[in-house]
Amino acid sequence: MGFLAITEAVGGLAGFLTRKGVKAFKSVPKSSLTPPDTVFPIVWSALFALMGIGAARVYQAPPSTERTRSLILFFLQLAVNFGWSLLFFNLQAFGFAFLWLILLWILILLMILSFRKVDKAAAWLQIPYLLWVGFAGYLNCITWLLNR
Repeated sequence: MGFLAITEAVGGLAGFLTRKGVKAFKSVPKSSLTPPDTVFPIVWSALFALMGIGAARVYQAPPSTERTRSLILFFLQLAVNFGWSLLFFNLQAFGFAFLWLILLWILILLMILSFRKVDKAAAWLQIPYLLWVGFAGYLNCITWLLNR
C-alpha cells in the first residue's frame, strides 16, 4: 500500500506543480496523435498504480542484491519521471525533455529487467508504462520539432 501511495503522490504532485504549464501547453503546436487532455490523468493514474503494485511485490520478495537494485531503479525512474513533467510543461524545454524521456525509457527498461529477476508479475505490470513512455517520447519529439 505504501508504494502505491508514494507513486500516486509523486504523480499528483507533478500534476499540481505543472498545472499552469499544462494550460500554457494547450496553445503549443503538437502532433495530431496527441490524445485529448482528459486521457492523460486517467492513463497516468493507472500507470502509477501499476508501478506502485509492482514495486510493492518486489519489496515483499526475500531480501537480495537484485531486490535492492530493483527498488533503487524504481525510485530513480520515479524521480526522473517527476522531473520530465517540470522540464516539458513548466520550462517548455522540449528538446531537453525529449533527451530526459529517453533516459526515463532506459531506466524503465532496466527496472523491468531487474524486477523480472525478483518477481515476474511485477515486471509484466511495467510493460504498459514502458509503452506509454515510448508513445510520450514520440509526442515529445514531434512537439520539439514543431516548436524549434
